[in-house]
Amino acid sequence: MKRLSRIEGHIRGIKNMVEDSRPCPDVLIKIAAVRGAVKQVGRIILNEYLKESVARTTQQEDVKTEIEALKIVLDRFLS
Repeated sequence: MKRLSRIEGHIRGIKNMVEDSRPCPDVLIKIAAVRGAVKQVGRIILNEYLKESVARTTQQEDVKTEIEALKIVLDRFLS
C-alpha cells in the first residue's frame, strides 16, 4: 500500500509538472520512474498470486483449470 500511495503522489506530481509547463525531459524522466514503480508493484502482486495459485493447486485435483487461469493472468500482465 505504501508503494501504491507513493506512485499516486508521483502521478499528481506529473500532473503538476505538466500544468506548470515544466520541460518535457523532466516530465518524461518522472514518467519513467513511475512506470518502473508500477512494474515493481505488479511483480510483487504477481509473486503473491503465484504463491496462492501453487497452494490452491496442491489442495485441488483440478490442476488444469488453475494452470489455465494462471496463463490468462500472465498474458494480461505481460502484454
